[in-house]
Formats: sequence, C-alpha cells, structure tokens
Amino acid sequence: MIQYQLPVAGKLSDVFIKRQENHITRNRSHCIKGTPTFQREYNNIQQLRQHQIPTLEPIFFAAYQTKAILITKSLTGYQSLEDLSPEHLSLQERHSLIIEIAKLIQQLHSHHFQHNCLYPKHIFIRQQTDQWEAKLIDLEKLRKRLFKKQAMTRDFSTLSRHLADAWSTADRMRFFKAYLGETKLSEKSKRTWRQLTKKMLQKRR
Repeated sequence: MIQYQLPVAGKLSDVFIKRQENHITRNRSHCIKGTPTFQREYNNIQQLRQHQIPTLEPIFFAAYQTKAILITKSLTGYQSLEDLSPEHLSLQERHSLIIEIAKLIQQLHSHHFQHNCLYPKHIFIRQQTDQWEAKLIDLEKLRKRLFKKQAMTRDFSTLSRHLADAWSTADRMRFFKAYLGETKLSEKSKRTWRQLTKKMLQKRR
C-alpha cells in the first residue's frame, strides 16, 4: 500500500493506492476462476458505506483478470488502535474511546456483518476535542452471518486476544456493556460474557 497525492474533486488529496496481481478469492459464484481479492474488499467497503458504518472512502477501483487496483482516501489524522499508547490517555479519554469502539462494532454486527479479522491495527481512530471517531479498514474477509451472535463471538474473541496487554478486564467489561447498551449486565449477558472470556483464554493457550 502506497500513499500519494492525487486530484480529487478539483483539489489535491492524500490517497492510498493498493495494487495486486494473482491474488484471488473463490466463492460459490466464482468457484473456478475466482475474483481479485481487492474486488471483494471494494464490494465490502461499499456495503458498509450503504449502511453508514464508518470505513474507507473509495475513489477508484478497476480489475482485469487477476489484476486489481484500489484507491481510497487517506485517513488523515487517524491512527490505528494498535499504535495508540493507553498510558498517554486520561481515564476519561480511555473510557470514551472504549465506548466509541464498542458502538462501531455494535453497528457492524447489527447488520450481521462479521469483520473476521478484527485486530487493533484494523480499527483507525481520531480524537476530536472531547470525543473520538473510529473507522474500520481491511475488509477483505468481511462476511455476512445468519445470527448476530456468531459475528460477535468471532470478532470479540479476536479483538480481546490482541488487546489483552493494553486493555484490562475492567476495560473489556466496559466495552461489553457499551456494546450491549447495558449499565448492569443481565443474567443472559453474564452468561455470554463468561462464554466469550472462556473462548478468549482457550485461544491464548
């Protein structure tokens, strides 16, 4: 992925240009030849944007046989969650960030989308005065699930494992409550929390 400046809407803008060749994805519709992986990412970006889920802004896409190019507007002012040092945040900033990310993931799952690769480096954040903005990137593996809980289980497990050193148990609980919109967990939510925690611990072994 390379960053350039290109004219967009009559003015120069920072963009990311991603090129690929001989990297294809097979599915039921294209089980033999497959389609360029960036085609799937572009389609997924468009799906999220249709549902007003914060993500990348595509500027140009083209594909020919196994070649593809995808150009998106640069996320100027954003940084990945992976690159953020929690110790540099006040307690209030930390709490508001966790809540904002929880709202983003809840919005994703409410439409039965599963990111399927929800690492901290795939969540980009930007602090605006006293609030945060968050966007999802790298949507090549995004998929629809029949049940929302399937998406939640997979994405929570992945994100929790990779934030284990940065987020405390209290942080993860705050995230979970914000995701559910509960100030106090119901018995059903407590059972789900225990299931998710058990799954995360099993994966870390």
